[in-house]
Amino acid sequence: MSSVHAIILPGGGYQEHAPHEAEPVAAWLESLGLSASVFRYPLNTRHPGPLDAVRAEIAARRAGGASRVGAVGFSAGGHLAGHAALASEPGDPGRPDFALLGYAISSMETDTYKPAQDVLLGPDASASLRRRTSLDRLAHPGAPPFFIWHTAEDIYVPPEHSYRLAASLAAEGVAHTLHVFEHGPHSLGLAIGAGETERWTELAAAWLDEQSSGVGG
Repeated sequence: MSSVHAIILPGGGYQEHAPHEAEPVAAWLESLGLSASVFRYPLNTRHPGPLDAVRAEIAARRAGGASRVGAVGFSAGGHLAGHAALASEPGDPGRPDFALLGYAISSMETDTYKPAQDVLLGPDASASLRRRTSLDRLAHPGAPPFFIWHTAEDIYVPPEHSYRLAASLAAEGVAHTLHVFEHGPHSLGLAIGAGETERWTELAAAWLDEQSSGVGG
């Protein structure tokens, strides 16, 4: 089994864990030769509870022998994966070596997906807290590589979130890949049968192969 381990963070608005973004994703990653596990982070829990939990899980996998640990997240889980990647510097055991985000909530400063924001930050969160938990505000040169994908038709988390994040990563010189597909709703998971959007797994597989070998990491 590969010494590269991927931790999967399913979406669900920080209120539940979407089943189709959990074990099926782990099975796909294992078919690529990676080891993978689903991490069911704390729900209905205020920041920094989920972030602390996933950082501890990453550190535990690293201590358990994984040479590289990646975070793979969708929607709210994508926010959490990106947050773990951006909230620490190289050498931090809780920092993932790469982050793969599907239709992730990136900004906590927009009106998008307010229920998830309210769960994580509270309905009366300050502007400062929203800024500190917005991925596009956290990019820095020490961040690990990102693979980001979205669909242009996503009405729950518009692709603006991924555009914002990619632009901030570019400004800081962080290695990243961005794919925005024309069609498809929110919460596609592996996007099986979703036309061209289904190709995200093929594109991600090539990218993951680079990350597994340390290229760009």
